[in-house]
Amino acid sequence: MDIRGRKITIIGMGRTALALARLLTREGAEPFVTELQGEAALGEAPAALDRLGAAWECGGHSEHALTGAALVVPSPGVPLLSPLLQKARASGIPVMSEMELAWPFTRARILAVTGTNGKTTTTELIRALIESCGHTVLLAGNNDTPLSAAVMVEPAPAYIVLEVSSFQLEFAETFRPWLAALLNVTPDHLDWHGGMDGYTAAKRRLFARQSTGDTAVLNDDDAVAASLDVPPEASVWRFSLERPEDRGLWVKGGGIFHGGRQVARTADTRLPGRHNLQNVLAALCMMRAGQFAWDRVLAGLREFKGVEHRIEFVTEEGGIAFYNDSKSTNIDSLKVALESFERPLVLVAGGRGKGADYRVLRPLVAQHVKVLITLGEDAPLLEAAFGDLVPARRATDMGEAVAAARNAAETGDIVLLSPACASFDMFDNFEQRGRVFKACVRELVKG
Repeated sequence: MDIRGRKITIIGMGRTALALARLLTREGAEPFVTELQGEAALGEAPAALDRLGAAWECGGHSEHALTGAALVVPSPGVPLLSPLLQKARASGIPVMSEMELAWPFTRARILAVTGTNGKTTTTELIRALIESCGHTVLLAGNNDTPLSAAVMVEPAPAYIVLEVSSFQLEFAETFRPWLAALLNVTPDHLDWHGGMDGYTAAKRRLFARQSTGDTAVLNDDDAVAASLDVPPEASVWRFSLERPEDRGLWVKGGGIFHGGRQVARTADTRLPGRHNLQNVLAALCMMRAGQFAWDRVLAGLREFKGVEHRIEFVTEEGGIAFYNDSKSTNIDSLKVALESFERPLVLVAGGRGKGADYRVLRPLVAQHVKVLITLGEDAPLLEAAFGDLVPARRATDMGEAVAAARNAAETGDIVLLSPACASFDMFDNFEQRGRVFKACVRELVKG
């Protein structure tokens, strides 16, 4: 679409909308940003749009939002049933995602990753591996950097690693990544997509336009990914923890194999857990399919410590390892964390709960946890759920919790912060909670 001189309506006034407005202005289009919230809730966004010379409105969507619009771009998360979107479609105005509109402007090769779980860890790992090979690379997409912002960076990087959500894929028609991976598909955002079929269909759009020279990377252990149809012109690589793969990577014992030849070891990664090993295989498939220097890839893998606050290795002292999983804000996240370790755990958990029944984790707690340190508003509920299984000790703050965990741990144990709760009773957000935990650990080790 030729957008020069044409009105493009953007729904929402968040980070993605501002980045897209900058790109559209650079390309000679006329962005119009419309927002439901009032100006008081929008921070610096209106002023930023004023500096661009971009038109905007807030406090509701007026009739003017669609008048003369050549295209409508909803911000990620705007519901499919948004009245403004429905009206745009009924009026014959095309609807496009920010990613779809921005990607033709990139001069970089795009490596895209989607999936219900593991996107952030996998994309961060791919970025680190490309850097270890000596190439310039940016991370963008469903994170802090919209693709619209990444494509404007000068000088342009050689590669962009793109974390892609189902929201972004819903309106994708022409998006064509060079390398693309589907990690897994489990029920998520079903109300937004109208059910599992709609959610799955959105994920499949990642590969729909791939052609000669492109590669699709699929998880052969996931039923949806394994059955995915990829355009016949594209190459398909698969990864598995359960079976050999002719084209792709698979695991046997402590070896990672490509076809019949071992090319790496599971010990080459510091990331714990079965789910992380799948993420590693996906990233390595993309590196191998992209013909990156394998010795440098493995060197980068050995150095990668994980994503901050997601089962992040902090340090080891006296044979005791410390891990920060502050991103664990629900019982599903705690479940994954408990399943990720074979060594005995001293678990630090608690915060502002979400009403879930912690008792569903009793078998895992009995199997993996030797001591439970609780803190925050849900400390009594965690003690009631698990106190008859393992010794439980309550702390009043993070420093006390870390000290109690260290005193309870022995050589060979792991101290794991995985709260299964929100942080807002004691911290501004989970990031602050994780950084306070790490600071307390380092102070204790230093002392």
